[in-house]
Amino acid sequence: MPRPPVPEWFRTAQLYQIYPQSFCDTNHDGIGDLPGVVSKLDYLKGLGVNAVWLSPCFDSPFGDAGYDVRDFYKIAPRYGTNDDFKRLCAEAHRKGMRVLLDLVAGHTSVECAWFQASAKPEKNRHTNWYVWTDNAWTGPADAVKGYSDRDGRYVPNFFWFQPALNYGTAKVEAPWQLPQTHPDVKAVRAELMNIMRFWLKLGCDGFRVDMASSLVKNDADKKETIKLWQGYRAALEKEFPEAVLISEWSFPKQALAGGFHADFMIHFGTPAYDKLFRDELERDVFRIADRKRSATIFDRKGKGDIREFLDIYLDHYAATKDKGYISLPSGNHDIGRLATGRTKDELEVCYAFLYSMPGLPVLYYGDEIGMRTVPGLASKEGGYGRTGARTPMHWTRGKNAGFSNAEPEKLYLPIDPDAHRPTVEDQEKDPASLLHFIRKMAALRRAHKALEADGEFTVLYAKKKQFPFAYLRTAGKEKILVAVNPSPKATRVKLQGKGFAHAPHALAAKGATSLKRQGHDLILTMPALSWGFFEV
Repeated sequence: MPRPPVPEWFRTAQLYQIYPQSFCDTNHDGIGDLPGVVSKLDYLKGLGVNAVWLSPCFDSPFGDAGYDVRDFYKIAPRYGTNDDFKRLCAEAHRKGMRVLLDLVAGHTSVECAWFQASAKPEKNRHTNWYVWTDNAWTGPADAVKGYSDRDGRYVPNFFWFQPALNYGTAKVEAPWQLPQTHPDVKAVRAELMNIMRFWLKLGCDGFRVDMASSLVKNDADKKETIKLWQGYRAALEKEFPEAVLISEWSFPKQALAGGFHADFMIHFGTPAYDKLFRDELERDVFRIADRKRSATIFDRKGKGDIREFLDIYLDHYAATKDKGYISLPSGNHDIGRLATGRTKDELEVCYAFLYSMPGLPVLYYGDEIGMRTVPGLASKEGGYGRTGARTPMHWTRGKNAGFSNAEPEKLYLPIDPDAHRPTVEDQEKDPASLLHFIRKMAALRRAHKALEADGEFTVLYAKKKQFPFAYLRTAGKEKILVAVNPSPKATRVKLQGKGFAHAPHALAAKGATSLKRQGHDLILTMPALSWGFFEV
């Protein structure tokens, strides 16, 4: 398979998402900070992580947890300073690790100086930097009216206080829509490159781009948005060839065509990811509107259908494997935690799958110890139903679970009140813990090129509403068969054994999971809730 054109370090990347306000507080104000991230770099390296992605840490009024940026060139004071960020990057690089920033490309806060100028009725440099209609009484239904004395409505990108930056309109249908060639549109586009350039020069190694498909408006097939990102990718390759772009697009065929090195296939864009872990859980925990229910694949009832995920995934994989990577994260700040409602045995099956798929594995902070979504929390900074998946990290059994020395009422969010909440301290002492299992999976992936991002992926057994799911990862002469059985029933299947050079050798397996040659065939035997890695 042709190797994707990505920086060499990214081929072996194992990424960890840090929600900075909930990770580690060092100045005792109840909010996590950048020095706290620095203090945990050795822990992350020991977890197998070689790249961290920080959720937005730019200056913000925090109406949407930092996804409403006030100043793109300044670290939010609650996290530290620009010098703190430089130190984080320097320390990470010294340890062989990389740092990625969350780039909110499509909008700002209403408090951003650009928008405040744009909202004035008098013409100025920023008048057209946002998408405004030409009349306060007409325009799209979701456009905000009455914000200022400017005669027009502005188009928000998400919440009302996140006005959309004007990257131009693909299909101009109204006099207030600007073509992509308009000078002010070009100025906005240039400013985004300036922002990336600024942080890359400070030591940043790339960006995860929020709502990456939202930039060009009235762009139904995303062709113009794809062209826009292709331009940014080309510019970065000239100036910063080691920098990477990861998209929140959730449609890899479009995102990777646009020049992104990787795309998160998550809970929108396609139904594939929800079918793996969360289709029912999301409705229960996040109160998502009901739709036709179907069992998830990694559910203890064993009634899921692997083809509901795989048919979509394979379509995108075939179209993108020579362009970049598809990532299936354990979770993120917008979705319920993987451990919610699952046992350790179930989680092991999930992680055996996630760490053995092509692309790059991504851990959401705390998932390595099985933190759960905390129910019943009041919304914080626009979290609403997502708030329970953003609570502080559990480091120890001590005060505030080791997250902060502040008084509990000052914490960004309360610690999970469950007396049996998992902690890093407890799991470090237990060789059978989830934390040690994650380390095992990370080390296994690092030790075998076939399991890395570029390894070929071939499905061996994936039948509708049946288990196990078995697939082959290949790099050169190395071939590793991976099998997972998330169901409560033992299973035994026959696989085609031709083309495998030697008798199967178990690299790691759960319980009585085995793979044995029988003539020209391979017999795969798996107990309930099991997984296995075999050299073949």
